[in-house]
Amino acid sequence: MKTAVFLDRDGVINEVLTKRVKFVNKPQQLFFLPGVPQAIKKLNEFFDYVFVVTNQGGVGLGFMKEEQLKNIHVHMAKELKKQGAIIDEVVYCAHKPKAGCACRKPNSKLIVDLAEKYNVDLAKSYMVGDTDTDIIAGKRAGTKGVFLGKHDALADAVFPDLLRAVDWIIEDAHGPYRNQV
Repeated sequence: MKTAVFLDRDGVINEVLTKRVKFVNKPQQLFFLPGVPQAIKKLNEFFDYVFVVTNQGGVGLGFMKEEQLKNIHVHMAKELKKQGAIIDEVVYCAHKPKAGCACRKPNSKLIVDLAEKYNVDLAKSYMVGDTDTDIIAGKRAGTKGVFLGKHDALADAVFPDLLRAVDWIIEDAHGPYRNQV
């Protein structure tokens, strides 16, 4: 079986609710957080897959069309690829926040579906997010949870940003690796 890192998008990969951008509704509003391309590139070296799993209720609420969301994700993947960082697939819940669907995090359907499609061992995989809903979704799916922020009681580890989380994720999954690089 394969291993994977599942990344939330807003607040993990790109800015949201900052001085520069409130919400990402167009490709030109997507600004990577510091170190994200390098972090994903490093994850690519040690994991079979890196996925993005994101709630995008703005579609269901009418703030953007699903086609716009897809364009944002194509743009994101292209810009990351230019820096050697590969996202294998992006999945999203476009339903309204209170729609009661199975795919919206904290539910785990998006993660479980990707795991089935790509033959991923969830017990050897990680969900990285900046909210409790991300960590809960990962836990429900069977992954370890890595929280980006100040504190999360449910997470296996907490770091201020993705770049600083990567070494822990790799070492936790693969043991000491520094001498192998």
